[in-house]
Amino acid sequence: MNTELQQDLAALTDSVKRFTLERIAPQVAAWDEAGEFPRTLYREAAELGLLGLGYPEALGGTPAPLALRNAVSVTMARYGGSGGVLASLFSHHIALPPVLRHASLALQQEVVPPVLRGEQIAALAITEPGGGSDVAGLRSTARREGDDWVISGEKVFITSGMRADWLTVAVRTGESRGAGAISMLLVPGDAVGLSRSALKKMGWWCSDTALLRFDQVRVPGRYLLGEEGGGFKMIMGNFNGERLSLAAMALGFAQACYDEAVAWARQRQTFGAALIERQVIRHKLVDMQMRIASTQAWLAAVTARADAGEEQSGNADWVAQVCMLKNHATQTMQFCADQAVQILGGMGFMRGTTSERIYREVKVMMIGGGAEEIMKDLAARQLGL
Repeated sequence: MNTELQQDLAALTDSVKRFTLERIAPQVAAWDEAGEFPRTLYREAAELGLLGLGYPEALGGTPAPLALRNAVSVTMARYGGSGGVLASLFSHHIALPPVLRHASLALQQEVVPPVLRGEQIAALAITEPGGGSDVAGLRSTARREGDDWVISGEKVFITSGMRADWLTVAVRTGESRGAGAISMLLVPGDAVGLSRSALKKMGWWCSDTALLRFDQVRVPGRYLLGEEGGGFKMIMGNFNGERLSLAAMALGFAQACYDEAVAWARQRQTFGAALIERQVIRHKLVDMQMRIASTQAWLAAVTARADAGEEQSGNADWVAQVCMLKNHATQTMQFCADQAVQILGGMGFMRGTTSERIYREVKVMMIGGGAEEIMKDLAARQLGL
């Protein structure tokens, strides 16, 4: 990492840390209990430049390497301690890439700038009630009628699904059952025939998650992204960025658990001494730090390769590294959350502590973007095993 990038990274991290500690951390527990966070947070994050980081200037963004974008995820996860906030606040990071890469310039101008200004929300809709990672088997359909597409089907576990003003939706537009018949369409949130139902979850309480129903939803033909039948490749490429972002978030959450565990161990007195003086506690903290350090180094290496162009080229070894890193990072998060709750004891079981919240959020991180088993199988194929 060159000196200029190091300076940018330090300045950005400091700014994001202050914003997170001031505007997010004090409110997270209340937002969790309320089941949502204020929509005004989108505008506040946009004013700081966080929503537009990595997007073209012509669309209201600020071009930036993944090293900076992942630093935002790590920092906000560490000092905010809420996957629910990050999942919804940045849902456009998985919804907009297909628009940037495959939509017309006119459609990009219509959709992207208001999202980056925090005025509108974008969500990605792929998963269906009958299947998760099996994208090639999705059943939602879109048929052409004149100049429009007419969409029917259901999507589930859609982050920002209740609030989204724009939905990037995977549909089947051909007769075959394979990947070649899948396309991507944009759907406005106010489209006639679109209905939404909120879902209750183990974690990410303040993130709205929805079941979406498309009942003969009609959208203009110009809302097709790229070529008809080209959706599967878009989705697979999009997954790589999502998985790398999840790894960065998992690292931040692991660090948050470590921070809380250390602080508690230093002030908690048992049998006449601070917990930190107990060898068994120090060993737990070292075990946490070992996993955090390895995840941090691996994330930096994979990110550097992405910024060198391997993400765009779809290099097989790089894709395998992303899959394995995602598993390793979420396992690190799981281990650190478990150890932190154990160190906090009864307090770790109480709602309101960072470790308790992250403990509840571990499983969605291990499943979202592709479950561990899927990641292992995909990595094996990429490595030629």
